[in-house]
Amino acid sequence: MNDKQAMETVNKVFVSIFGQKSPYNLEEILTEFAFDIKLPQKVIDSTTGEETWATSVNPTKFITQNNMENFNKGNGWMIKKRPVSSLEDILKIWKKINYTTTERIYDSNNVSQSDTIYNCENMYRCNDCQKSKNGIYLDGCISGEFMIASQRTGNSSFCLRVDDSANCSNSYNVICSAKISNSLFIQDCNSLHECIFCSHISNRKYCISNMQFEKEEYLEIKKEIVKWILGR
Repeated sequence: MNDKQAMETVNKVFVSIFGQKSPYNLEEILTEFAFDIKLPQKVIDSTTGEETWATSVNPTKFITQNNMENFNKGNGWMIKKRPVSSLEDILKIWKKINYTTTERIYDSNNVSQSDTIYNCENMYRCNDCQKSKNGIYLDGCISGEFMIASQRTGNSSFCLRVDDSANCSNSYNVICSAKISNSLFIQDCNSLHECIFCSHISNRKYCISNMQFEKEEYLEIKKEIVKWILGR
């Protein structure tokens, strides 16, 4: 997924949640919304000098998944037996062949700047995701679509900053909740539709700060809250 495609995905999510395209570019999205998410970091492939992306940056030697597999098809990773007289000798040999594999992408299409991705499509700067499509800045998300800056969330779509939740849609800033739709700033809730600033409640709609509103007055207040969120 290139920058243009990623930005198109961002705009679709923002329109779904806020009714307008994103006023932020990709770098600003990263800074404003994904600042606390564990994402792959840029490192250098030790065999080619090319840039690559890794979940862990603690190792000192890296190799991309493609380069590792290509080397195996050629010379292979086995080496000739050589004399060893100590554990130190063994560790020195191990150090020469021990590269940390980066951009581990399996059964996936159009994935960039990501690591440990399984059965995904159109992913940008994501980590440890499975069975997802059109994701930007995700960590540990499963079976999601059109998700941005979210962590440990499953079966959700068109969401921004949704953490530890499931079955959410068209929502922003949801934490430890399930079955949330068209809502903003929700924590520890279940089965909410069109709610804002709510915590610890279930089976409600048109609530703000756990107070019940009529639909018309709720929607008027929501307009002002969206302006406040996106005000620049």
